[in-house]
This record gives sequence, C-alpha cells and structure tokens, in this order.
Amino acid sequence: MSPNDGDIVTSTYNVAMFNTNNLKKHQLSARGEKLLTSPPLPEYLQEHFARSAKPASTQEYIPMCIAENRLVWDLLQPKMADCRDVPHQALCYDAMIGSQRFREQLTRFMGRTFLGRQFEPEQVAVLAGAGSVLEILFHVLADPGEGVLVPTPSYAGFWEDLETRDELTIVPVHCSSSDGFRLTTEGLDRALEESCRPIRALLVTSPNNPLGTVYSPEEIDQILLWAENARIHVIFDEIYALSVFGQRDFSSCSSVRTSIGERVHIVWAFSKDFGASGLRCGLLVSENEAVVAAVDALAYWACCSGDTQFLLGEMIADDAWVDGYVREMKTRLASSYDLVTAHLGTGDIPFLRAEAGFFLVLDLRTYLAEQTWDAEYRLWRRLLEEVNVNLTPGSACHCGEPGFFRLCFASVDPERAVEGVDRITGVLRKL
Repeated sequence: MSPNDGDIVTSTYNVAMFNTNNLKKHQLSARGEKLLTSPPLPEYLQEHFARSAKPASTQEYIPMCIAENRLVWDLLQPKMADCRDVPHQALCYDAMIGSQRFREQLTRFMGRTFLGRQFEPEQVAVLAGAGSVLEILFHVLADPGEGVLVPTPSYAGFWEDLETRDELTIVPVHCSSSDGFRLTTEGLDRALEESCRPIRALLVTSPNNPLGTVYSPEEIDQILLWAENARIHVIFDEIYALSVFGQRDFSSCSSVRTSIGERVHIVWAFSKDFGASGLRCGLLVSENEAVVAAVDALAYWACCSGDTQFLLGEMIADDAWVDGYVREMKTRLASSYDLVTAHLGTGDIPFLRAEAGFFLVLDLRTYLAEQTWDAEYRLWRRLLEEVNVNLTPGSACHCGEPGFFRLCFASVDPERAVEGVDRITGVLRKL
C-alpha cells in the first residue's frame, strides 16, 4: 500500500476492515518463531529495576536514567486526597475511550493550558497511558512491515511501542551533533528517500526527549508542511508540554494551524506533567473521525479505569489549583536543572543546554577510549559499577553518534542529583 494513495486512515486494520481474517492472520503470526512477546528491556532498565529492588552493598543507587518528575509529590498528594469522593458511575462500564464527562474536562483543560484552542470531546480518546495510545494509533494508521520516521536521538520506548505487536519498522532520522541535533527538512528528505520500505508516518516528540529542547512555531510549521508534501501522517508526542522551564514558550502543533487536519494527531498523558506515570492515563487528540472510531474499536484492551478518570478529572477541573501547580512545578524543574548544571560546570563535564522536560544530554565523547559504541558501553558500565549511577546511554536513544548520555535530573531529589553528578565527575577525572 503506497503512502501516496490519497486515503486518510490507510490501514487494513481500520475500523471498517478489522475483521476475523485479520485476527486469524495475527493469531497465525503469533505461533512458532513469531510469538508476540515483548522484546527484552534495554540493559539500562534491567539494571535499574535490579538495583532498585535490593539495597546497595556500598553506595546508594542513584537512578538518573528514568524520566519521572519526583519533585512534585507534596503538591499532588493533598489535591489527590481531596478528589477521592468516587461516584458509583466510576465503577460501571462507560465509553471505552473515556467517559463523556472526563473528555469534556480534558478538552477544556488542554485548550486553556497548552493546545492553544478548544477541541471537541469527540476528538479525544483516552487510553491506559501514552504507550497504549501510540501502539493502537499506529495499528490503525499503518500495516505490518511499513515504516515510521523518528528523529534521533529519541525516546527509547518508541521502538517497543511500534515494533513489538504493530510489527512496524522505525526508520531513524539521524540528526547531527554539529548543529545541536537540529531536525531539518533535508534530514527528513534523506531518510524518506533512503528508506527501503513505504513510510506511513512521522513521529515527533515536542518538547524533545532526550534533548529537552522546545520547537519554535516556525519549526513546527516546517514539519507540518513537510509531512503534507510527503502525504504522510505526523504524530506530535506533546507529553512534556507543561514541563517547560526555559525562556522559550511551548507551542503545540494545534496552535500553529486553525485546523490540524486529518493527517495530524497529538498524544499527551498525565505521566510527565503531573508526575503520574503509574496512573496510566494517556490520550489522543485527532480531527480524523475515522481514526478516532478505529481507536475506539480497539480501546477495550487498553481502557483507563473509571476511578483514575474521576480523580484526574476533578484535579484538572480546578483551574486555580492547576495554574498554581504548573507554576511551582516549572520553578522546581528550573531550580533542579540550574543546580545540576552548575555542578556539571564545576566538574568540567560538557552538556547540551535544555529548556524542557526532566533531562539533559551529556557530551562525554572526549572520555571514550575510541569513538565506538563499545567504548560508550564500557563507560556506561564503569559509571554503574564504580559509583552506582545509572545514565541512559545514547545507544538506547538510537543516537547516530557514540558518546552522548541522557541524565534525568528530576528523577531524584536535588541533593541526590548533585551527589550523582559529583560521583560521575570523580570517575571522569580518573580518565
């Protein structure tokens, strides 16, 4: 199926064609050597869970590899406690893509905080986390074997989200450190032309993970224009939309155009901006009725609980609390970032400036024995084994150049983050 055939949903798995033949094909492909099991976790995550589960024999484990905001629990806990008067309806069956009431609360909240305009509740689908949204959305948009462009360095989890059960292939758009890993239309053109498989969509994280950068409205418009000319879908993962602490304001793709059209889709979740990755509540915003209907047809297997919807709906309905929370959350992110980067400067550790998210990228190329992935791996292991600090290696982010590491400064309290940087400095000075 060509990506230029003019259709909009463009998948044999859309709501109109999701039939028993497709189910049988999936069952057959799940037998023998094609079992639909999750791929192994990246090694840095395996180490994280193993070290988190047992007390350290020497130094305390410092996880700087997990993109969570652990700085805001004291802000969230009282509000969550106030929102626990759960009604009976929350225990009953409801729309699989979220109750009408919750979607109304969401559209109002998102419209006034980061989307830049109001959408209709019918243009929103709620599922159990952003990962579920991405997997089901791409199951709707693309067929097994087709490709999705992803600029790199990238969020590591996209590969599991799209390649495990959807059986798609991510085609990296490798950006260069020479210009700060800037995404360009030339790079997109090159990846599209060199791909050996049909490209169905482009997936962009805005603000960027792992770089922590914010796209300008002009840059977003360029991406939209490029995707229009390529006649492919473009998905903006805006999961860090409110976690911006730098000078540049966040601009949603929905604020750049009066209509995002039928080939543009937005993904957001409570996991990052509200420090609630464990509640599993993500959502899709789309003006494509067929896409939302197809997601609805598949939502049964990834519903968000009624209890969670009620809790989060009550939280975001309180405008004064939301505004105060977001202000303080940004202040704390900025403070932790400034503290960590000051210590990086003291240790003469080069890094790329960030302005959003919970992380920044260290440039440790000069500390590699040679410019290879094996040398990057050895440095990551050395930091882990000698000082019990876990970073996300650039290889896990599918970076095109070895020697870059993601450091999550909000995954621990500021004092532990500083201690982590000091431990890293001690190892690097030996090199």
